[in-house]
Amino acid sequence: MRICNTQEAAALVPDGATVLVDGSGGGVNEPAAILAGLEAHFLAESHPRDLTLVHISGMGDGHGGGIDRFSHPGMVRRVIGGHWGWTPSMQNLALTEQIEAYCLPQGTLSHLMRDIAAGRPGAISAVGLGTFVDPRLGGGRLNASATQDIVQLIELAGREWLFTPAFPIDVAVIRGTRADTKGNITMDGEGLFAETLSAAQAARNSGGLVIAQVRELVQAGTLDPRRVRVPGVLVDALVIDPAQRLSFATADDPFMTGELRAPAAAHAPMPLSVRKVIARRAALELRHGDVINLGFGMPDGVAAVLAEEGLSDEVTFTVEQGHIGGVPVGGSDFGMCVNPEASIDAGHQFDWYDGGGLDVAVLSFAQVDAAGNVNVGRFSGRIPGVGGFINISQGAKRLVFIGTLVVGGDYAIGGDQPLTLPENRPTKAVQEVAQISFSAEQALRAGQPVTYVTERAIFRLTEEGLELTEIAPGLDLTRDVLDHLEFKPRISPDLHAMDSRLFQAQPMGLTLPSSRKEHGRGAE
Repeated sequence: MRICNTQEAAALVPDGATVLVDGSGGGVNEPAAILAGLEAHFLAESHPRDLTLVHISGMGDGHGGGIDRFSHPGMVRRVIGGHWGWTPSMQNLALTEQIEAYCLPQGTLSHLMRDIAAGRPGAISAVGLGTFVDPRLGGGRLNASATQDIVQLIELAGREWLFTPAFPIDVAVIRGTRADTKGNITMDGEGLFAETLSAAQAARNSGGLVIAQVRELVQAGTLDPRRVRVPGVLVDALVIDPAQRLSFATADDPFMTGELRAPAAAHAPMPLSVRKVIARRAALELRHGDVINLGFGMPDGVAAVLAEEGLSDEVTFTVEQGHIGGVPVGGSDFGMCVNPEASIDAGHQFDWYDGGGLDVAVLSFAQVDAAGNVNVGRFSGRIPGVGGFINISQGAKRLVFIGTLVVGGDYAIGGDQPLTLPENRPTKAVQEVAQISFSAEQALRAGQPVTYVTERAIFRLTEEGLELTEIAPGLDLTRDVLDHLEFKPRISPDLHAMDSRLFQAQPMGLTLPSSRKEHGRGAE
């Protein structure tokens, strides 16, 4: 094990290598100093080049950081990423066919690292069937240059599965908080554990290198072995970055690392807006005792609504990056959590998600179509990818998709007219989505209840496609709803007005009904 600067670390990466970068979006757990060193080395020396880059989560800041450090022509030839939303420059290389671009579910890639480490042939999962990850619908390809099949459809035990073959990892770039002089690494000052250990094991057992960035170096023998997340036998090189931040937005926060527990505090109510209306309606789908995942963006409003209503303790929030309990952090610090009850590796979280551990997930949509399929990964000339969306949406027992029915525009809430709508905006309700991120057909086969919540109308998934079940009070069915759909939904015979409390300034007085699992426990 050697201690080196960023340029020395960059020089260790050979041309043509498969490089795995571990971390999360917004700079969370990102080995930013090493990535900056790799970029500087390439710009100065034109090496390393022709890399295959693998990143399990989205990584970057939207302004040249993270995975965009590699977005120079010739530096990479192929990228396999779970989420591309933080990396506009890398998206541009993909859209202009300058690289081979793939997107696979975050959980599949997380599990694949463990399979590579264990010498197994690859990851076998039902996650992604019926979506763009399915080889019959694209195999995870994001562009025409991605010609190699990296996902296969197989049959095992009488069922269809997706098989993602293992491949060697030549270099893993990881991050921790402290390392001793033997390379043992703790992560006490990090916001999540990600796949750090699995990434190091995968590279080591592939005969590759592990380069780790930490904030502090201490003497061997001074670390509590129970807190070591990556043993030194796996680490080849250490880069010490005393300026290492918790994330791009946050220098340090003991409440996000779990070092301290944040005191109970009064939360300012979420301003009355179309986002709050949608979040409130989504909250009506929750039950007491639910284990929940809230997706990135608009869904975090559900946590704010529950806090305002005094109901936060009646559910358990989880985050795909590995946190259980507490309050998920939104914005660019997404993936971290304040006051979690437990924090585990992302791969173990996805084991639980894929096996049905979530009672309900509240997720955003970019497009929804007549059949009920949802697209979040390709729209408006962008390819943000899916992250953990497919794992979460296929694994949850119940699903709530949320978003405005149209793109953009200004809304007025309250007064004589509960909801005043923008005019002449493009719809998100299309005849056929540009890319299937969520398969309605798979959900119907699984008997999964699915609700689609917008500011003006509520839909349910049925065998005949979307069924309109509720409309905002005061709106005209044809003018304000049906004319903004590219398809004609089934109209429920029980079509009724949305709850008027959604549009009021004061708290709703919300209560959560008991869950079926609680009734089941009581009967035992």
